[in-house]
Amino acid sequence: MSRKASDSVEYTLRSLSNLMGEKRRRQADGSAGSGAAAGERSLVTAESCSSLNSAVSGGDLERAARRQFQQDETPGFVYVVSVFSALGGFLFGYDTGVVSGALLLLKRELNLDALWQELLVSSTVGAAALAALAGGVLNGLCGRRPCILLASCLFTAGAAVLAAARDKETLLGGRVVVGLGVGVASMTVPVYIAEVAPPHLRGRLVTINTLFITGGQFFASVIDGAFSYLAKDGWRYMLGLSAVPAVIQFFGFLFLPESPRWLIQKGQTQRARRILSQMRGNQAIDEEYDSIKNSIEEEEKEVGAAGPVICRMLTYPPTRRALIVGCGLQMFQQLSGINTVMYYSATILQMSGVEDDRLAIWLAALTAFINFIFTLVGVWLVERMGRRKLTLGSLTGTAVALLILALGFLLSAQVSPRITLNPSDPSHQNSTCTKYSYCNGCMLDPDCGICYRLNKSSVVESSCVPVDKDSTTKAAWGRCSNETAFKKEGLFWAYNFCPTPYSWTALLGLVLYLVFFAPGMGPMPWTLNSEIYPLWARSTGNACSSGVNWVFNVLVSLTFLHIAEYLTYYGAFFLYAGFAALGLVFVYGCLPETKGKKLEEIESLFENRLCRCGMLDSDEGRYIEYIRVKGSNYHLSDNDASDVE
Repeated sequence: MSRKASDSVEYTLRSLSNLMGEKRRRQADGSAGSGAAAGERSLVTAESCSSLNSAVSGGDLERAARRQFQQDETPGFVYVVSVFSALGGFLFGYDTGVVSGALLLLKRELNLDALWQELLVSSTVGAAALAALAGGVLNGLCGRRPCILLASCLFTAGAAVLAAARDKETLLGGRVVVGLGVGVASMTVPVYIAEVAPPHLRGRLVTINTLFITGGQFFASVIDGAFSYLAKDGWRYMLGLSAVPAVIQFFGFLFLPESPRWLIQKGQTQRARRILSQMRGNQAIDEEYDSIKNSIEEEEKEVGAAGPVICRMLTYPPTRRALIVGCGLQMFQQLSGINTVMYYSATILQMSGVEDDRLAIWLAALTAFINFIFTLVGVWLVERMGRRKLTLGSLTGTAVALLILALGFLLSAQVSPRITLNPSDPSHQNSTCTKYSYCNGCMLDPDCGICYRLNKSSVVESSCVPVDKDSTTKAAWGRCSNETAFKKEGLFWAYNFCPTPYSWTALLGLVLYLVFFAPGMGPMPWTLNSEIYPLWARSTGNACSSGVNWVFNVLVSLTFLHIAEYLTYYGAFFLYAGFAALGLVFVYGCLPETKGKKLEEIESLFENRLCRCGMLDSDEGRYIEYIRVKGSNYHLSDNDASDVE
């Protein structure tokens, strides 16, 4: 995309390939004389031409320029703004993660069946999907700051409703309100941080939002564990405590500024310059301000004002490709099963054979802590490895971990205890429970449980009987129908899991999954979506990609328990492993590297065909050429390096 010419400013044009090397080879072939007639050119650097050539021959002028830029001090205000913004991510993580432990208590106190459990989980993400789509319009009209304030209010209201709920219908309403806050925050916070952050810190600061999301999930799991010891109503404290960070964020953002890019787009240039200066400290802002302003003017001129933004995005090839990449990343993030792991981690551990509710909750807290720690690793790696390599490595490890998790459940199914007793129903009603010969089949039936004794580590005297309609902790009739009595007799009751010596395989699979997923596929879809759209399409692009994320989030979370029932647990995780492998192919072919580039420059990465965007821009052997052309400036591509006149 072209830049406006100016006699007083020397523009810098970033080449996407080694143009210097190409021109030297052409000159060696006999065209050296044509260089003088091509026009007046001067290399814009802070050093002499000889030092530029040595930097280019050394391999990376871009990094040298970035190191020189980073010598300027970044003001602490940028970090303050990022932290208060990322509280929205913390609330996002807390409200989606807290349900993992709360479900184990809720299903007992409110007698929730599988459908209601899935509704309480998926209602939040369904509302978040709608709010994320609406958030694009709100961001464009009202700005980033009012949307974050709105999200804080929704979080607070939802927490109050959940804490005071007396029935499952009120709980469902509270989860919907919380979901609206999650949706608005999920698409607004990464955009806001990306627009206020300096280019050399942008990836790291946007990734901090994901760090806060995983931190919120870990904190939620600790709260789950702490309040699981209350005899009654522990879930109220779990669900209601999210009001505290929401109130802190609301009052903090009353004193924080609007995004300077949004202000420039709305014509409030003086206020934008003042905020940009505040964000950059002793760094010169003229070049960045002019770049943003020129970018906005050119975009408005080229795309015009006709039609909705989404239509303009779909008809303009670079933004259409960027939208496909952004939405694809969010889709594969969910299809690889992350929120199945986070929402149902305690349930998955219980399915694998962990009998005690409290132990399952604390083990889920351990997995959330690992998620948090390795997201911190991602913050450290994002500006070192780059977005593309980090995402590819993450998806590869995620697919392998899902295979291990599936094989663990398959191994447990292979050694499933036999049903040795078949007692008759005293009410003489036909029950499906009596038809099962092995514990694995009995476990997959939501109406059945297994009553058994242990002889050392072996299961003996086992029977599959109907579960009590009022409580899943006991059988409807028979030896395990009285909880106090059967424990005294040395009997055990298992609902939703089978006794197995291989329960550790599920914990190992969950840990490995999060070790690989958290540094890459956790933060990178959000980081990349905050970068790859031009300003006029940024709000809409992020709204669409966030909406896709939440739609597939709903799809996965609403179907997991039923998929596990019909495909078995190992079948469900084999399915997610297949999706992760498809995502790996998509990322390899379509995702370019955006590390170190200004937001206004990233659009050019999507000028090639979609299936070539990733592979063409994956190598790091590319250089910056700074060139001034007499009379006008041109953006050079790989194919027009010799066309400057």
